[in-house]
Amino acid sequence: MVEHNIYLQSKEEISKSEYIIYLQNKVQELEDKVEQLRLSRRVLMNLIEKIEREKNSLMEKLERENKKLHKSNYRYAKRLLNQNLLIAELQSKLSNSN
Repeated sequence: MVEHNIYLQSKEEISKSEYIIYLQNKVQELEDKVEQLRLSRRVLMNLIEKIEREKNSLMEKLERENKKLHKSNYRYAKRLLNQNLLIAELQSKLSNSN
């Protein structure tokens, strides 16, 4: 509360030493806030880096899964095509034999 009173008083009403103490306290308060901001920034940067690593890991996993599914889908489609060709061939033979 003294800080606010000093701020509101004119220079004539306070001594130089009181004003210097006020300014020193204010500087210390601002330095503390800067340090808190630096710490907060480090914490946020660490979180961002962690999230980025997790995102990259997930993307790699999903890309591998996607490739695996594409291969599986290709094999399944190829099998279906071969079976359809076989069915068509057998139907053709059956209709030719009648």
